[in-house]
Amino acid sequence: MATQTTPLEASTDEKRSSIARQSTEDQGIDILDGIHDGLEFPTEEERKTLRRVADTVPWNAYLLRLVGRLRGYFHRLDAMSPLIFFYQTNFVQQKLPPGSHTGAGFAHGQSGALGRGQRASTGLTTFYQFWCYVTPLLGAYIADTYLGRFNTICIAVVIALVGHIILIVAAVPGVIENSSGALGAFIIALVVMGLGTGLFKSNISPLIAEQYKRTRLFVITTKSGERVIVDPVLTISRVYMYFYLFINIGALIGQIGMTYSEKYVGFWLAYTLPTIIFLLCPIVLFIGRNRYVRSPPTGSILPTAFRLWRYAAKGRWSLNPARMYRQLTAPDFWENAKPSKHVDDKPKWMNFDDHWVDEVNRGLKACAVFCWYPIYWLTYNQLNNNLTSQAATMSTHGLPNDVLSNLDPFALIIFIPICDLLIYPALRRGGVNFSALKKITAGFVTGAAAMIWAAVVQHYIYKTNPCHYSAATCVDANQLALVSPLNVWIQTGSYVLIAFSEIFASITGLEYAFTKAPANMRSLVMAIFLFMSAISAALGEAFVSLSADPLLVWNYGVMGVLAGLTGVVFWLYVRKLDAQEDKLNNLSIANVGLVDGVDTKF
Repeated sequence: MATQTTPLEASTDEKRSSIARQSTEDQGIDILDGIHDGLEFPTEEERKTLRRVADTVPWNAYLLRLVGRLRGYFHRLDAMSPLIFFYQTNFVQQKLPPGSHTGAGFAHGQSGALGRGQRASTGLTTFYQFWCYVTPLLGAYIADTYLGRFNTICIAVVIALVGHIILIVAAVPGVIENSSGALGAFIIALVVMGLGTGLFKSNISPLIAEQYKRTRLFVITTKSGERVIVDPVLTISRVYMYFYLFINIGALIGQIGMTYSEKYVGFWLAYTLPTIIFLLCPIVLFIGRNRYVRSPPTGSILPTAFRLWRYAAKGRWSLNPARMYRQLTAPDFWENAKPSKHVDDKPKWMNFDDHWVDEVNRGLKACAVFCWYPIYWLTYNQLNNNLTSQAATMSTHGLPNDVLSNLDPFALIIFIPICDLLIYPALRRGGVNFSALKKITAGFVTGAAAMIWAAVVQHYIYKTNPCHYSAATCVDANQLALVSPLNVWIQTGSYVLIAFSEIFASITGLEYAFTKAPANMRSLVMAIFLFMSAISAALGEAFVSLSADPLLVWNYGVMGVLAGLTGVVFWLYVRKLDAQEDKLNNLSIANVGLVDGVDTKF
């Protein structure tokens, strides 16, 4: 049976009584809305004292996760890093092996195709990443305004599939030998796949989280007799953690298969295998089309949000920058924009209640948090290209140089359940509130530590390589690569630390975008979170000159220092917001599209 909600689903009488129902919830009385019926709600004292736990996740969320997992065979959508980055590195940077028609390097050679060098590879990686994280803004607009999330995802899958096919064409024998032609087809594939990926990214994670419909805290008694609070925010956090887990299971399988296909057969097979798996996505979407909880498009709500902000800012502008900043960030900034303050002179566009103003305020606070993420992604993006290149200058003992990238999804598969089932519950039992903003801060710190590890490894590569500071281009008289005697597995520390930073910063960012956004702007806020990676990619262009010998120690060192310092400043900036976390998570339900106090639109 279809569970799609329509804009007119709620009756007028229900909307008139929404404020009364909210009041009864605050008193711990049952809410009769079909979702929270029969639940016991916590008192203010219980909110402060009872331990909090996550709820069970609905099965249809797992079905959508399967779509994400199938897509993850080629694109780690949640990890902000398409797998193509790893294979683009060798495809673009390394030369076609002598006599090869597929790019395969076999056991003792280096796979390659275009031979354009590390800077060209890094530049294309940066462009593709920028493109992938700009297009989610388009996907969010289409979904929120016209098609809804599910329909937009279906279109995205078709577009991405076309891009996959073009990519295979770029790598087939007969094309790959023509460096210019293969490069042109490869770039077209990046553009098409980036469009499909962007439309997919901004909508899949909100759609998955929306399958869990409860929004209020409630109390249950465990089998041991302990009274605990079931927190929807913790449930959404669990949804995203296992979404990340499922994606990385697909990514790990895809990476291993693609790595060895590239090494021993050729790039055409490396790109064909995940494309075949990806063909299952439309089937899974079709099977579950009538089972997913879907939010309908609500029209363009963004102009209304801009009008609201402009209305709230009225009279607060000043030629004195310091004074203007204080007035625009004052605690009462939004109070004058609430409809209850303008009963007699309310503008026609103000078709919402006070609660929606609070939601917009909360959503903008989340966007302010996201503005710090570009520095974090600068450190994470080293995984996409430079760490793979670093591995090529070490002793791999017959392993493909990009196989070490598997350590990242492998570590995530291990540590996500450990964090969810052991570490986070232990912290809650011990009274430690490891909130979302604290997790993000920890993500900056662990990301910085990963870069310090990489910088130290790079230093010893230069020290032990026969060519020292020309390690990436060091060859013998027979043009065979001369590498450092350091074992490539020394890179493990960087990948494990990056995995922990993803758990703390990347997963939490997805959760924060969903839980803090107004219900009718979730795709947009998610797209803004993803857009931070596009800004990071643009910033990364400034560091491309550091991504080659002999400056790679400086490259990793600069990234580590930036991430560490940003983490400290970030926490100083958000610590007051962190104290409001529980209040922001439990705002009253908003009504939009009000006519004479009755919601007729959303």
